[in-house]
Amino acid sequence: MWVKFVGLFKVFVLSAIILSAASCNEKKTTVKPAEISFKKEGTLNVYKTTSDSTQVTFDIEIANNEYEIQTGLMYRNSLKDSQGMLFVFDDARERFFYMKNTKIPLDLIFIGANKNIVSFQKNAKPLDENSLPSNVPAKYVLEINAGLIEKWQIQVGDSLSFTE
Repeated sequence: MWVKFVGLFKVFVLSAIILSAASCNEKKTTVKPAEISFKKEGTLNVYKTTSDSTQVTFDIEIANNEYEIQTGLMYRNSLKDSQGMLFVFDDARERFFYMKNTKIPLDLIFIGANKNIVSFQKNAKPLDENSLPSNVPAKYVLEINAGLIEKWQIQVGDSLSFTE
């Protein structure tokens, strides 16, 4: 009986060594995360307070459920200057955003229930987890590439409209 046990033990040890050696020779593969691409879900127009003419138009993705609102533009590698993400909330109240897992710098535009711009945060830094508050009640938030508020001279009081 003891001889059979020792024989089986030797077979087990030898098998473990062979399997271990075989696994060391396997090619390691890396999994590349899928690129999250922009999906146009609507159009947003910004209007100057001094005129009714369109100041700028964006193609937008719309975040209007819990998952989309929590994820936002996280994990994106780029965003065109003509694109943005509009967050739509059920009510108007002070909003707090942060840039966790967001790889691109952004401008955040906070918009009241009447669709007028009430405040903004310029040049939010990628991957920064500091709070970016609206400081006033907002029902919508538009995220666009950093620097576009300055480039297009978007101001508090400007209004907007959007279609899905």
